[in-house]
Amino acid sequence: MARRLESAIYSPYGAYELKATYQKNFLKANAIVSGSVILITVIYLLATVLSGDDAIDLTGKVIKTVADLGPPPSVAQKPPQVQVVQPDINLPKIGIPKPVADEELMDEDVVLATREELADIQAPDVGSEEGVKIDIDEDFIPGSDEFVPVEIMPEFVYKHMTEYPRMVKDAGLEGTVYLRVLVKKDGSVGDAKVEKSSKIASLDEAALKAAYLCKFKPGIQNGRPVNVWVSFDYEFTLVKQ
Repeated sequence: MARRLESAIYSPYGAYELKATYQKNFLKANAIVSGSVILITVIYLLATVLSGDDAIDLTGKVIKTVADLGPPPSVAQKPPQVQVVQPDINLPKIGIPKPVADEELMDEDVVLATREELADIQAPDVGSEEGVKIDIDEDFIPGSDEFVPVEIMPEFVYKHMTEYPRMVKDAGLEGTVYLRVLVKKDGSVGDAKVEKSSKIASLDEAALKAAYLCKFKPGIQNGRPVNVWVSFDYEFTLVKQ
């Protein structure tokens, strides 16, 4: 009993039989794997040769410099090529130049004005030119739809307040009358027309009556007052209590 216990205590660490045979087993495994790889390679080569495919280049390409790598593949896709049919255009024929008179040729000594020089050129004063007569009708009355150039448009000096027709007011009706009036050179109203009706006759009449009592600063063109048409409106609204 004492001997068995002593032999168990001082026995070598691990399974001695496995340590003695693992190297043989390792060599056998390597030999089997290597043989299998060689066998598969030989079978593949024989199958390639028997099938008639091109021989495989096992030598490979040796790259010695960076230039041998070539350009990298393009990532962007090229658009498809579209064939454009060229139109059949007859080219101009080059003829023989014809001689022209000397007076038709441009003088080489002519100096053209630059853009800055053209900008500095001012229009001549028409009033100071001899033989030019200016005859402007200062009493010209334009039509209501006729365009009149005006530098300064007329402005209200006094806008007469309209009287709300009593019958319309009692009926609780409202409306807006758009007028077009002729402002004369003295600032008074020479004519008035309804440009857009309020659809209530009494309101239109009240707006026209008030328009003739308005006063304006006249329109100015070339420093002088002119007759010109302007538009404004009268709004008839009830005061809500």
